[in-house]
Amino acid sequence: MAQPRIGIIGGSGLGQAFCLQAGGPGCEEVNLSTPFGPTSGPIWLTRWEGADIAFLSRHGPGHLLNPTAVPYRANIYALKSLGVTHILASGATGSLKEEIQTGHLVVCDQVIDKTTRRPSTFFDSGVVAHVEFAEPFCPTLRALLIEAGGTAGTTIHPCGTYVCMEGPAFSTAAESRMHRLWGGDLIGMTCLPEAKLAREAEICYALIALPTDYDCWRPHQAGADRVVLLKEIVGNLDAATRQAIELLRAAVPRLAGQMDRPCACRDALALAIWSDKSRVAPEVVGRLRPIIGRYF
Repeated sequence: MAQPRIGIIGGSGLGQAFCLQAGGPGCEEVNLSTPFGPTSGPIWLTRWEGADIAFLSRHGPGHLLNPTAVPYRANIYALKSLGVTHILASGATGSLKEEIQTGHLVVCDQVIDKTTRRPSTFFDSGVVAHVEFAEPFCPTLRALLIEAGGTAGTTIHPCGTYVCMEGPAFSTAAESRMHRLWGGDLIGMTCLPEAKLAREAEICYALIALPTDYDCWRPHQAGADRVVLLKEIVGNLDAATRQAIELLRAAVPRLAGQMDRPCACRDALALAIWSDKSRVAPEVVGRLRPIIGRYF
């Protein structure tokens, strides 16, 4: 069995920051083939802050994959195959609440799915499983991140509802106002199906959201230069990325010391497989062995 590891999935900002460090001494580049195609890019295995880490840039080297094109199933399958038991993910978002300011970090607790074009399950044929998803982010990991948040040097919001849209275009102003009425706190494009697939793979998963702007519900100052606005958003992302890395620096050693702690996420399939196991084809079990092998 693969050595237990902590997975870090970097989104816009964090992905590029970690990629700059990848390939250094002690880093091993891994390119896995999966039944769901190639991953977003190489997975880097290394030691970081005293823990065994598997790092993956969600959008791939050079940020060439748009949110819909990210191979979410391949990414999670590969991380599971490499022994990843916990995933700490990040993602740039727009803020839908005045109090969630740019530069803050949000440890999300809920999500609203507005995606329409992405394969969102490992169980699309040959075997049926219905995982519980009322709490889409691991409560144990969320608590650990919140506890570690005092070292991040910024405000950490301990909860937030992430509205996941398809993209790649941003919201209309009417949509942005609607998302606020729904109770959304953040708007982004990459949380799903990533979190759902992690639950199907029995991996604890938590998301650190990096607000970079106020979406379009709050009008910009009249006459504001668009180039200046873009530079401001990029600057906000860079600042939030630095703070997210500091949060991860504090969280990873804590997590490394309690990876064996029981969590419902780690047994998500125990009651979820509804198929008659005696009738599931061996090739289906073989295809999904890293995900369902322990139950067959």
